[in-house]
Parts: sequence; structure tokens; C-alpha cells
Amino acid sequence: MRRLLILLFVLGLPLSASAETVVPRTSGEIALSFAPVVREAAPAVVNIYARQQVRDRINPFAGDPFFDQFFEGMNGPARMENALGSGVIVSGDGLVVTNYHVISDATDIRVVLADRREYAARVLLVDPQSDLAVLKVEADTDLPALPIGDSEALQVGDLVLAIGNPFGVGQTVSSGIVSGLARSALQVGDGTGYFVQTDAPINPGNSGGALVDMAGRLVGLNTAILTKDGGSNGIGFAVPSNLVAAVVAQAKSGEGQFTRPWAGLSGQEVDGSVAEALGMERPVGVMITALHPQSPFAAAGLGEGDVVLSLGGAPINTPQEFLYRLSVLGDGVQPMTYLQNGTTVEADVILGPAPDRPDRETVTVTEDVILRGATLARINPAVIGELRLPLDATGVAVLATKDFAFEMGLQAGDVLVAINGVAVSTPSEALTVARQPARRWQIDLIRQGEPLRLRFRL
Repeated sequence: MRRLLILLFVLGLPLSASAETVVPRTSGEIALSFAPVVREAAPAVVNIYARQQVRDRINPFAGDPFFDQFFEGMNGPARMENALGSGVIVSGDGLVVTNYHVISDATDIRVVLADRREYAARVLLVDPQSDLAVLKVEADTDLPALPIGDSEALQVGDLVLAIGNPFGVGQTVSSGIVSGLARSALQVGDGTGYFVQTDAPINPGNSGGALVDMAGRLVGLNTAILTKDGGSNGIGFAVPSNLVAAVVAQAKSGEGQFTRPWAGLSGQEVDGSVAEALGMERPVGVMITALHPQSPFAAAGLGEGDVVLSLGGAPINTPQEFLYRLSVLGDGVQPMTYLQNGTTVEADVILGPAPDRPDRETVTVTEDVILRGATLARINPAVIGELRLPLDATGVAVLATKDFAFEMGLQAGDVLVAINGVAVSTPSEALTVARQPARRWQIDLIRQGEPLRLRFRL
């Protein structure tokens, strides 16, 4: 009875002063149900079966390119594993969006519709950072597709439905409300995400399924839960549909990897102490803590210590929200507001890809020197963005390794700082030092933010 009363209230149907005595009086009230929404949305939600080849790790150093050469053959036999998840058809020509973790490293992907039609799928685009992937299936007829709604229009308290395949029991629908917006404390994918929170029950197997509003539109892609026992505790998270739409748009344009505008800055959330130090009435915005000289925000007038308040007309309160706004807005001119020396400033910022200048001078070393097999590049904003290096990174970036460079322990993403005590900042400088005759070698580098020194003899 309580649930019926809640639904009657939400839909604006009359309630008597004595709520306990209210009973359905018309056929419409008796038939009150989510069924019409489910009937429209459910056919576009699919099951995804991904097969991948894995090996049991007997070698304790498995996965380390340096130690793998010494323990080759110590891994267990290859076996196939099946991953189960959900997905959503977003266009009639067979575009399916799901979570990246559902299909990562898969050798075979099958998409099964609610009516049990089954199709092979290929990956069009991935974005590990937001845990999204776009697949393509080929069908003889148009497939049922779910329209993508505007997640910016969601409000806390809105009714939503979660549709997916929890625990592999078959397509299941659960209902709830939007419990929170702009959740950014959850670590998902390659980064800290930005989510819609719901209490609609979400369980393993729901990943990649649809979060649907009462108009039958996709407003989120179910991605993660907070749980102690593996089951739903009523705290689920979905990637906002506006980010899903941006990823799908790039897939349609032929991109294979989702790209965001480059900010060229790092920042921190403004808390109470920072707000007090800056003379702010209340803590809002993101304070810039580092700024690359070629950052578009530097060109727009920002400096370290300034506070970004809004971007593209939307408020900015966390670094994760900043990244989300960049992802959704894409390239182009956007309005922003920021606080500088106690004054609120309005300006336009030109968002775009990271500048690939100065020239990266990419070279693959083929000479018989210690760096043989390494692909090296000069660090510029584009390289910083691709390898996710610190804004102040200096040295020579390692883009790929094989041959002797791989054997001595260099990895893609390393930054060479010095060779035999000689500082290097370009590939040509690194090659000049590497060509010098020596029996003992020492390479100083930065790996994942930590200094590392390789020593060996020839």
C-alpha cells in the first residue's frame, strides 16, 4: 500500500486526508505500473558474453617485462574465461555501449538480445579512463535502440529503473530513485570517475546495463556498486548519459580511442581552510595548483592559485568534475568563470587537443647501442597527455621497447633523465650519450612518478 501511495503522489493522483483508507478506484489506478516504460526500454538492453584467454600465474614476477625474460615458461597453461555483463543498443544500426571492464582483453564478444537473437560484436572505441566501450554488431534489420537522455536534467529523487542481467539470471528490472549527483569519490577504470548515484538494486552482471528515466530514456550506464559482500546495498553508480553520448559520437566519427580536450593543469577541491585563506564566503570551485605554459587556461588568463568556478555554464567543484566537463564539452570555445585575487572574472577558453610542439622528434633506435629497440620522443604537451605524465615532466619519453632496451628493463611510459650521469632532454642527446664506449652503464629514469636507476655491465 505504501508503494502505491508513493506512486500516486508522484503522478499527481488525488490522496485523501486519511491516507490509510485510500484504495484504487479506477482501472487506471489499479493498473499503475512501470510496465509501459519497461516494455519500451528493455528490448534495447542486451547481455554481453566476452571470452578471454588467461594463464594462472605461477611466476611471482609475472607481468614485469624485466623478470619475465628469466621466468619464461613458468606460467600455467592457457585457459578460457567467460565474462558476463550487460550493454545498451543506442542506435538501430547496431551500436552497443557497455563498460570497458566487461570486454577488456576479450578474444570473442557475443551480444544476445532480449528476444534471444545473438550476434558477434567488434570493438569500435574504448575509454578505460571512464570505463566505457562502444561495440558494433551487424544485423539484417534495425535493432531496438534506447534514446540517450540528458543526465544534466536529473534531480535527486527522480524515479529510475536499472535494467541488466544480474548474476546471469536473465534480464531483470529494478526500481529506485536518483540518490545523488556528481559523485566523484569512487575509483573506477583508469581514473576517479564522476557518477549518478541510485538506490535501484545493481549487482554483478548489471555492469553496462541501462539506468532509465520515466520517459524511457538512457540517463546512465550502470557501472559500480559499494558493497561488503558482493551484493547490492542500495548504493549503485552509473556513468552519466551525457558522457556516454560523447563517447558514442566519437565512435560514430571513426575514432578508436576516446579523446578529451587537454587542460594542461592540475587542481584541488576548495575546502573550508582554502576558502578562508582566499577570503571566499563558502568553499566552491577548484583551485589551480599547477599550470603548463601551453595550457589553454593559461592563455585565457588563469594562473596558479586562481579558482575555477564554472566551465561551459556548469559549476565546477572537484577535479573529477572538471575532467567530466572537458569530456562532455569537447573541442571549441567555452565560457568560464574564475576567481582571481578576490575578483570574479568571466572569460572564454578555447578547448582542444594537447599541442604537439615542440616537435617530439620520435626515433626508434636501430643502432647497436644500449638503447637499441627503444622508441624515444621529446616530451611536449601531446606526449604528456598520451602518457599521462606530470605537467613538469622533463627528459626523454620511452614510447615502446623491444630487443635490448626491453631486455635491460626499460618500459613504455618511462622518462629517461640521465645516462651515465649526463642529463638528456631530447632523443638525439640520448643517442649521443648511448654511442659513447663504456663497459658500465647507469640509466636514471622516472617510472610512474618514482625515480629508478638501472645499472649493468656489457
